[in-house]
Amino acid sequence: MLAHDIIIRPIVTEKTMTGMPSKKYTFEVAKNANKIEIAKAVEEVFKVKVAKVSTLHVRGRFRRQGKFSGYTPSWKKAYVTLTPESKAIEFFEGMI
Repeated sequence: MLAHDIIIRPIVTEKTMTGMPSKKYTFEVAKNANKIEIAKAVEEVFKVKVAKVSTLHVRGRFRRQGKFSGYTPSWKKAYVTLTPESKAIEFFEGMI
């Protein structure tokens, strides 16, 4: 898989922004990607060094639209921690 196929999008919320000073970033990733593949993809795309990757599966939420009901798609989230000597990811710098 290509690096851009593994990293789907960054997750930008108030909670994820609190981890930026300690170089912790959050991404939505491919459901079948493992931690090693995620770390290599982040290093390749953003030119940084990854120290640690934590992943979790996010369940789909129940939603209703009138008489129709169903679940939103489930997805995978990755918390990526960079090494202390690594530079920060520029994409997130303008968000603070």
